[in-house]
Amino acid sequence: MDRLNLSVALIVYNEEERLGRTLESIKDIASEIIIIDSNSTDNTCAVAESFGAKIYNEEWRGFVEQKNSLTAKCSKDYILYLDADEVVGDELKKSIIAAVTNGSSAGYYIRRKTHYLGRLLNYSWQKDERLRLVKADASPLWVGEIVHEELKVDGNTSHLNGYLIHYSYRDIDDHFRRTIRYARLSAESYYIKGKKFKLSKMIFSPFIAFMKIYIVKGGFLDGIPGFIAGVSAYVYGFLKYAFLWDMYRVNKGRESTK
Repeated sequence: MDRLNLSVALIVYNEEERLGRTLESIKDIASEIIIIDSNSTDNTCAVAESFGAKIYNEEWRGFVEQKNSLTAKCSKDYILYLDADEVVGDELKKSIIAAVTNGSSAGYYIRRKTHYLGRLLNYSWQKDERLRLVKADASPLWVGEIVHEELKVDGNTSHLNGYLIHYSYRDIDDHFRRTIRYARLSAESYYIKGKKFKLSKMIFSPFIAFMKIYIVKGGFLDGIPGFIAGVSAYVYGFLKYAFLWDMYRVNKGRESTK
């Protein structure tokens, strides 16, 4: 088949293990692959080059700035933003082809399902939809804070059938290391915005987060991986407020010594 009038855009860092699987899933539909690498120390760039990607090396400036830099480098009418741990499923690929060929929306939301601990999770972390396929002339812009960036476009949006397979975590160790890091970053974002620490939030929010994933969304149907997903939500919720409390404690201590 002829390739689409489509740029596939990714930011990467040390993704040699996973990037090939991602690019393999879109190599037959993308007219160009645009990658910004942030000084990877492994063979990420060699993997990207093997798929004919255009690679730019830029110092890390945060998710928002890095992804907006991607946009400026894309030359096709449509842009598909992917992460290096996402794979385009067969049904989704058909939907992308139809949207780029005959679609009328400025942007399209794509559903993700996470592949975790050897299985595809159908309930945990759902509903997970992201605006990822957009028209280049719809003024795509990434906005957000330290952790939670999102894509905006000028114009109407719709949803595609199929889903991205999200190979988010390599194993439990990687999962909880990242959970701790994201909790700290969220706390930093709260602190910068002046959000005050509340003990009630640290007590009840983690429990609510666990119940939402494991009971309300049906994570228990995903077996043990679903239970671990619920526990990670509890840990994230607890640590986010614990870190926030500690930031205020440290800052108060510094002020008292002046």
